[in-house]
Amino acid sequence: MPDEQELGRETEDEPLAAVLQDVVLDSQDVKEFLTGLTEIAASAFSGSHGEVFCGITLLRPRSKVTVASSSERARQMDEVQYGFDDGPCLRAAREDYTVHIRDFLTESEFPEYRRAIASFSIRSALGIPVRLDDGASAGLDFYSTEPDAFDEKGISVAEGIARDASKSLRLAVRIAILTDATRNLEAAMTSRTTIDLAAGAIMAQNRCSHDQAMDILRSASSTRNMKLRDLAASILASIGQPAPVTTHFNY
Repeated sequence: MPDEQELGRETEDEPLAAVLQDVVLDSQDVKEFLTGLTEIAASAFSGSHGEVFCGITLLRPRSKVTVASSSERARQMDEVQYGFDDGPCLRAAREDYTVHIRDFLTESEFPEYRRAIASFSIRSALGIPVRLDDGASAGLDFYSTEPDAFDEKGISVAEGIARDASKSLRLAVRIAILTDATRNLEAAMTSRTTIDLAAGAIMAQNRCSHDQAMDILRSASSTRNMKLRDLAASILASIGQPAPVTTHFNY
């Protein structure tokens, strides 16, 4: 492991914390900061105890994704965990405790996963929970090509790095949630516009009210087993009008 002067957060000048602070100040966005953090973390641990890779996994309902990694190989190691839906990082993120694998060749934890990860020349690993808001969880993952790469001091430092990452990752999650909500709203409004335009075409053709046109659309949607928006788009196409891609508003 790197010595206390390199990694110690208890030292008076806190060198690693200062480096991370510089990354925060120099980063243009959250993803850039998290990527920089994983690169610094991997570099800090790499050395005489093997090459170390680092990644951050974000778990949200129905999805898990590596949001930052120190290298392409780090991302690939995370993907191996996703294939088994279990591993140090996923376990740490889901159950909120630090998972330490000293040597994949001798430990019994994760029997199928450990054989797969050992085939990539990974011998030890560390999964650190990153505490987030309700509805999401994350893990900071370290992989080493050497066994017993993480001692008590290293684990303490890794947990400190996870704390440094938590605030930025919380921000990233909130941004992602807001972005998803905006996209869903835009999609819903565009669908609504498509349906209203199709209803207008039916009103003109049948000389009926908007409510009657909507009843016709719903009945046809049920009979043809088509989504209302898809049926509306096909009606617009039949009169030579493409369905709108976006909805425009005047302010």
